[in-house]
Amino acid sequence: MGSCFSAESRSPIPGSPSSPGLGIRKRKSSRKKLGSRNPSFDYRREEPLHRIPGRLFLNGSSEIASLFTQQGKKGTNQDAMIVWENFASRADTIFCGVFDGHGPYGHMVAKRVRDSLPLKLSSHWEVNITSEEVLREISINTAGSINSEDTSFVSADEEPRASADLEETEKFPEFFQTLKESFLKAFKVMDRELRMHATIDCFCSGTTAVTLIKQGQHLVIGNVGDSRAVLGTRDKDDSLVAMQLTVDLKPNLPAEAERIRKCKGRVFALHDEPEVARVWLPNYDSPGLAMARAFGDFCLKDFGLISVPDISYRRLTDKDEFIVLATDGIWDVLSNEEVVEIVASAPARSSAARSLVESAVRAWRRKYPTSKVDDCAVVCLFLDSNSNTNGISTSSTFKMKEQLTSAQPACPGQELSEPLVMKKYTLKKVKMMLRSWTIQIQIGPLLKECLVLILS
Repeated sequence: MGSCFSAESRSPIPGSPSSPGLGIRKRKSSRKKLGSRNPSFDYRREEPLHRIPGRLFLNGSSEIASLFTQQGKKGTNQDAMIVWENFASRADTIFCGVFDGHGPYGHMVAKRVRDSLPLKLSSHWEVNITSEEVLREISINTAGSINSEDTSFVSADEEPRASADLEETEKFPEFFQTLKESFLKAFKVMDRELRMHATIDCFCSGTTAVTLIKQGQHLVIGNVGDSRAVLGTRDKDDSLVAMQLTVDLKPNLPAEAERIRKCKGRVFALHDEPEVARVWLPNYDSPGLAMARAFGDFCLKDFGLISVPDISYRRLTDKDEFIVLATDGIWDVLSNEEVVEIVASAPARSSAARSLVESAVRAWRRKYPTSKVDDCAVVCLFLDSNSNTNGISTSSTFKMKEQLTSAQPACPGQELSEPLVMKKYTLKKVKMMLRSWTIQIQIGPLLKECLVLILS
């Protein structure tokens, strides 16, 4: 429920060291004073980025996506989000992400990652594609094989990844292998840049990131922290179901806890919130980070916290309808199934993200009346963007299909030559049809007058 805090005023579980206070020594370069001119300079430098066509980062919507974020009751909104169409100058490619900042400068870290990570990812992706083409040409010309030890990417600060074995290489398409290396490199460079940033103090501040790239039917997700991606898809009975696409990378996961403890970090929960495992320094009860991976938070980077993303692949099908990316302000109070149902039943796709955030806020007040509502950020990416362009939600369309299939003929004595459900009607056309029906059907003058007023 919380990202991080000092535990000086809280009591740890039995057996955990007591808090002697915050006496953490840091490198001099790790904390910079925030000058009054630097933020405005950064804004002027990044202003062209905010004007790129197809790049959305504020509340709003497009034909394929809906975005909405709302400040909670804890202070500055530390969540950020982005949808970038035609990503990396590819017409069929979309980048999406949500970022949940924490700590004193979490809002600055989240926005910095939102703006910089996609550029780094695009750059490394282009380099990897070019490198692969060169290597492929060399391989063909020499009719030989390339030593895998010479071409594999190894990061010194990464944990061993079982997903990097030969079996996975054969299982997934080349697209995923190329993009996977791009995700790993971009995340590593992003974290390194934050460590050296001149105006953002990331020593005790950081952010999560759940990001995806969709190209055609290919979907690759890179995840750090406890924000989440969930897919709304149809099962074999054509029922809309929720499928979680990411793992919440929290300290309570055995593999994450083991890595942290091996690096001398500590993992334990507090008395008054036993369900929330947190990461602590070896000798101090701080900062109490509620995630096992994050950008920034360099006070913990020597003690098991990492920024290496968990990367996954999915080939999309016609049954997959939309993806929801959201910060933990949503998932703390709503289940995956509830989220999918809320998005599917939204009155319009353009308002789907807002409807979800408003539902989460109501759930916070109902479930945790004494707690402060968390910041919320949501991106809804609709996968069947060629249909339902009139703003009718997926579930509404599905219910309408059931109703229209069993409906009576449109006019007395007239049979439908084909099911009405197979046609797409604009609101204007529907009004015209209803007007014609009121003329052909014998109705009372008063009822007819009411219909005319409604349709006008």
